[in-house]
Amino acid sequence: MFSTTLCYLENQRGEYLMLHRVKKKQDVNQDKWIGVGGKLEEGESPDECLLREVREETGVTLTGYRFRGVVTFLTDGGWEGEYMYLFTAHSWEGALRQDCPEGELAWVPREEVPRLPIWEGDKIFLELLAQEHPPFLLTLEYAAGRLVRAVLDGKSLALEPGKED
Repeated sequence: MFSTTLCYLENQRGEYLMLHRVKKKQDVNQDKWIGVGGKLEEGESPDECLLREVREETGVTLTGYRFRGVVTFLTDGGWEGEYMYLFTAHSWEGALRQDCPEGELAWVPREEVPRLPIWEGDKIFLELLAQEHPPFLLTLEYAAGRLVRAVLDGKSLALEPGKED
């Protein structure tokens, strides 16, 4: 299992800065829309990783951010398991870069994000962010790229009809 960070920058218009992953080959997130972030480097804390990854991918330096939860991804072997530290940010300095190496950056109204091609489990934690849920532990288990189990703070969540639980 490896550790990552993910951040949703939110502007004054209620939009999230989203990253459309269309540039890398062999990308587990290929063609998906996600927040910005990446893998922790050796000896790096989650907040240090957050600041570095946001700066590398967007060109801005965060000046105000908030820890929102830890998401654990379990899989059937399609990709390695992951611990993801989730953040939101409300203030930063600098200008957005025009050439993100990971994909295309775009401001998207928060309510439209769930309609984009995103991971099924992302809808769960995006809803928790919208509800201002206190910091949480969320486990998302995928099999063959499909969400098969979700557990929030030790309690199983019902999945959409047609999905296993």
